[in-house]
Amino acid sequence: MATGGASSSGSRKGGKHKNRLAEEKSPYLLQHCHNPVDWYPWGEDAFKKAKKENKPIFLSVGYSTCHWCHVMERESFESEEVGKIMNEHFVNVKVDREERPDVDKVYMSFIQATSGGGGWPMSVWLTPDLKPIAGGTYFPPKDHMGRPGFSTILTRISEQWKGNKDKLIQQGNMVIDALKELSVSAVDSSATLPGQECVKKCLDQLDNSYDEEFGGFGHAPKFPQPVNFNFLFRVWSSMKGSPEAQRALDMAVETLKFMAKGGMYDHIGQGFHRYSTDRTWHVPHFEKMLYDQGQLAIAYCDAYQITKDPFFADIARDILLYVSRDLSDRQGGFYSAEDADSLPNPGHKTKKEGAFCVWEADEVRNLLGEKLPHYDDMTFADLFAKHYNINRSGNVAFDQDPHGELAGKNVLIVRGSVENTAKAFGLEVAQVEEVLGKCRDILFKVRRKRPPPHRDDKMITAWNGLMISGFSRAAQVLGDAQYLDRAVKAAKFVRKKMYDDSTGKLLRSCYHDPEMDRVTQIANPIDGFADDYAFLIRGLLDLYEASYNEEWVEWAAQLQRKQDELFWDSEGLAYFTVSGDDPSVLIRMKEDQDGAEPSANSVSAGNLLRLASFHDDESWRNKSVQLMTAFGARLAAIPLALPEMVSALIFHQQTPKQVIIAGNPRDRDTKALLQCVHSSFNPNKILIIADGKEHGYLYEKLKVLSTLQKVDGKATAYVCENYACSLPVNTMLELDELLSK
Repeated sequence: MATGGASSSGSRKGGKHKNRLAEEKSPYLLQHCHNPVDWYPWGEDAFKKAKKENKPIFLSVGYSTCHWCHVMERESFESEEVGKIMNEHFVNVKVDREERPDVDKVYMSFIQATSGGGGWPMSVWLTPDLKPIAGGTYFPPKDHMGRPGFSTILTRISEQWKGNKDKLIQQGNMVIDALKELSVSAVDSSATLPGQECVKKCLDQLDNSYDEEFGGFGHAPKFPQPVNFNFLFRVWSSMKGSPEAQRALDMAVETLKFMAKGGMYDHIGQGFHRYSTDRTWHVPHFEKMLYDQGQLAIAYCDAYQITKDPFFADIARDILLYVSRDLSDRQGGFYSAEDADSLPNPGHKTKKEGAFCVWEADEVRNLLGEKLPHYDDMTFADLFAKHYNINRSGNVAFDQDPHGELAGKNVLIVRGSVENTAKAFGLEVAQVEEVLGKCRDILFKVRRKRPPPHRDDKMITAWNGLMISGFSRAAQVLGDAQYLDRAVKAAKFVRKKMYDDSTGKLLRSCYHDPEMDRVTQIANPIDGFADDYAFLIRGLLDLYEASYNEEWVEWAAQLQRKQDELFWDSEGLAYFTVSGDDPSVLIRMKEDQDGAEPSANSVSAGNLLRLASFHDDESWRNKSVQLMTAFGARLAAIPLALPEMVSALIFHQQTPKQVIIAGNPRDRDTKALLQCVHSSFNPNKILIIADGKEHGYLYEKLKVLSTLQKVDGKATAYVCENYACSLPVNTMLELDELLSK
């Protein structure tokens, strides 16, 4: 398993300064604990100090694997001169956006509203009562080409505070009022539920931005955005046989192929990097995020389920191999991320982006010197270089590497195919695959000796939920028991470490203590947010359909009721992102966009429909309809902003199918029917086992289960829609026919 390195700035290694962030658990906050800045974590101590000393607050928000956060730390926060200005004129607060997405969201909304953009690090100046007065993202340390540097901005804001404090406070109040109004207008309880035209419009919007040559949507940089694949596969399923269905499928599978052949995919160490900086998926931003791995594992499983192309199954397996090896805590949780930056070798003192992953041509030639079959003058290196586009001078163009960190280096990318490479060398495809496999193994072992990138070993409930879904879906589709075991282990971990059984509430995060090699928690644990509930509930429902253990459905239902209690807006409808219990979060916002992660509202719309079918509970189905209706105006205008919610809308329009298997899931005939269910892509199915345990949870919730028995002593399948069930079937062929209708 990879070990977590020091921070990219090296500040965690110690120094003459030590601030109060040293008492925190967040890897991002710990990266800054030796800055000469008198940092505070977000909390009452900082707020009281600002009010007592009548100073504005400087809020810096980032995360531990953020490249430009490292740059700003090196340039500004490690500077004695800058630290002196900050300490004299401001109360300085550091926030890990992954710990506190609520704080991040409020002030990022301010940055986006005032500048039209956003990103991290986020730098915001606040009044002592937390109203924003100025902000931006990364600031260079010194004035340059007419752009003020960070020190200049600090000085100007300090002078404005002293001379125009009342005006700044008034300005901050106006900003918060405007943001509150904006958050209320995001939903409309008087809207109507969109129809099929919403689905078609979302498909058209994706089609219009599709890159016909290289796959993906829009221009560089290109992000994976798995919510788009979820939507496209559901369009294919709901419109089978139509030109629209084929177009949706083609866009999804071609993009997934280009991504997996590109440099955004780690061909040596598996897993996907964050995004591609170019149109061809070649040069990535090298950090790896857990939430990408969980969602993409599902996308590749779905693609395999639909196309039966083993290429997609292999990529899914590789993603899960990477997560199991490098992002797994031995107690069961999943870590958050790996950094883009690392030391090129142990002798270097400066980290570079991608250093852990890239290769020089001579290095590859020296490592892969074995002769190719039937060749005296060709080695493995020749074939490997051809297949992965390795050049002696490097394969990264100057405009893809503005800081020169990748000069002379190669980012592996497959421009052709194994068949093309085999033809070029006059070899069989199987021979080429064997050689490439040996080469990758050699390079993997060499790479493991390099200084590893920093690993963020914070464990986040929401992202663990996404990864539980990933392993559960892989267990269903690929039929590998180890994936089910890993998903169960993670679910048990979350229940033990990130859930308070006495209150029924989730916690946002827990932490790995590398010195004690144990899981630990902060003094005042952070309550879970709406996405923690939504993503985990979906993970538990997926886990039930892989394990057939009804305790996961029962816990999912308990969590849904708690989510409804904490976050549901009974007046404006939809879910707030926060519970409203923390007075330092000035606005209860509602997420209205699916991005790198789906929004809690979008995922909840699907969860509620699934739970309604598991419980015969119309109140949850009605709540899902209310939720989608609340976003009706946005869905009608820009459905591409919420493709995951459009997927839930398709689910609602198609009517869920309850696929009920009467039998013992350990028996061979039951397993055969379950295999049939998992072999085809049916996103509107609800899979339920009727195992005869009439005092069990699901038998109590679904009265129909007690009426559905085995026929002729054999495992029997029933497909039910709208409170009516099909005639019973015993064979895989008959069940497949029912599912395909």
